[in-house]
Amino acid sequence: MPLVTVTDLTIRFRGPALLDGVNCLIDSGQRIGLLGRNGTGKTTFMRILAGTVAPDHGSAIFSPGARVALLQQDVPQNTVGTITEMVLQGIEAKANAHSDDEAVWQRQHAADQILSRMELDGEARFETLSSGMKRRVLLARALVGSPDLLLLDEPTNHLDIAAIEWLENFLLRWPTAFMFITHDRMFLRKLATRILEIEGGTIFDWSCDYDTFLKRKEDALAAAEKQNALFDKRLAQEEVWIRQGVKARRTRNEGRVRALKELRLQRSERREKVGSVNLKIQEGARSGNLVVDAKNLSVAFGDNQILDDFSTTIMRGDKVGIIGRNGAGKTTLLRTLLGEQSPDSGSVRLGTNLQIAYFDQLRGQLNAEKTIEDEVGDGYKTVEIYGKPTHIIGYLQDFLFTPERARTPIKQLSGGERNRVLLAKLFAKPANVIVLDEPTNDLDAETLEMLEERLIQYQGTMLVVSHDREFLNNVVTSCIVFEPDGVREYVGGYDDWLRQSVSKTTAAGSDYKSKTAGQMFEAAIPAASKASTSKAKLNFKEIQELKTLPKLIEKMESAIAAKHEVMAEPEFYKKPKNELVREQSLLSDLETQLAEAFERWGELEARK
Repeated sequence: MPLVTVTDLTIRFRGPALLDGVNCLIDSGQRIGLLGRNGTGKTTFMRILAGTVAPDHGSAIFSPGARVALLQQDVPQNTVGTITEMVLQGIEAKANAHSDDEAVWQRQHAADQILSRMELDGEARFETLSSGMKRRVLLARALVGSPDLLLLDEPTNHLDIAAIEWLENFLLRWPTAFMFITHDRMFLRKLATRILEIEGGTIFDWSCDYDTFLKRKEDALAAAEKQNALFDKRLAQEEVWIRQGVKARRTRNEGRVRALKELRLQRSERREKVGSVNLKIQEGARSGNLVVDAKNLSVAFGDNQILDDFSTTIMRGDKVGIIGRNGAGKTTLLRTLLGEQSPDSGSVRLGTNLQIAYFDQLRGQLNAEKTIEDEVGDGYKTVEIYGKPTHIIGYLQDFLFTPERARTPIKQLSGGERNRVLLAKLFAKPANVIVLDEPTNDLDAETLEMLEERLIQYQGTMLVVSHDREFLNNVVTSCIVFEPDGVREYVGGYDDWLRQSVSKTTAAGSDYKSKTAGQMFEAAIPAASKASTSKAKLNFKEIQELKTLPKLIEKMESAIAAKHEVMAEPEFYKKPKNELVREQSLLSDLETQLAEAFERWGELEARK
């Protein structure tokens, strides 16, 4: 017998039904990724399964004795108590039924087991924890009752990379069925063995992993497009026939007329695929070559040393990712680099003509009482896009807000919709420096991929804080990483950081085997070998190398400048995406070689 049988499930709030006569089966032990655009009903479906929302029609029947638990997307506010007290709420119903000592002992034993398994201190206060640790406590509360079906709504939100990897490994060992919603594609790849997709009020069961789903989905969309084109052609031919002259109408085939009515009905009932988000990033006036020059920065809060003698130079066009555990000081670093916060020591010099746009992960820039239209348009009916006035309603339609939805108060929106509002507000004004603090939270995969594509094409400078590993791999050209023994800078994305960290650790003589990012954050990483920077005098070969390095550096700088000029041309971005990515990669390689040449030059100069 299936664990859950969903039959003819229908629910609507406003407009078309979110779920319209849905049927599906869920079996024990399955790991299901639930996909769909923001607002298609994913969270609603989970709440129906959890019994917290009643459908308008239909049912979700569990096998006898089956238990279900839901981890909600939002962390509850103003909740106080110890971690043990929070976890015990997950089996509170049992306690009411059994008040004897044995039942109390069983509850406490179950709580102690899950706390140990999830590495939580039961005496710690919930209200003092970081958002990521609060999510772990809420997950423990959901798991303590040993549910047969675990429902996870955006479980990676507010988690740092170490916590996400911990959760991945934990869920890979979880014995019963679970269903999850996530924007984290790497998390989805590692865990999902079955994909359910909600679109147009229907659930499509792809019964495969994520990568296979992407291929099958692409093929299905191409087939549907072809089928719809043939259908529309036939309908058009029949419409021409029905509108023929009087003679033709007298002799027309009544069966053909009925068939035409049926075609019209089918066409009217066809749910059109919602258009794609049309993100446009307005680039501001060209900034100076130098964007940020930070030297010997030190920042501390009490005994917590955030930065210690950290230096970096950010040039126009750099795309820098900032990686670190929650509470490491990533936002503090951003504020210091942007001149919003003074360091305890060291200096920050900002370049000229900077136009900075800031995306706040907490969406504090949004007024929840305003409508989308008023918030993005600042009370005006038009926004200026590339120098041309554009009606605010038309502009918001590019971000998938219908005219009716654009007049909705922001407080009524989902997390994903609020992020789209903030992106619309951010990109309504020109900027040559974009600062993004966790921009991927709550975004559906299609919007996320469009955002990635636009950021790759963007010619300005970008600073991004993110725990989304695939996003970092796709978008950034370098990373500043908060490691246990200091803040360091690496060329490339997330995978490049891991690879370079492994090389560095191995070179230092560590017994490093195969650590995850989480282990690397939690365990100190030995310092790199200093053998190459010894003070030994230069030999003849090194003297010759030192003589040639300035010319080599000049040549590489010219090559990089030439590439920047080519990439600044509008025609450049009409090339296929794979060519754009390849050109970005070549530019990144050149910049890496230039950095290495500068480093080698400095090393040899110091030993002269």
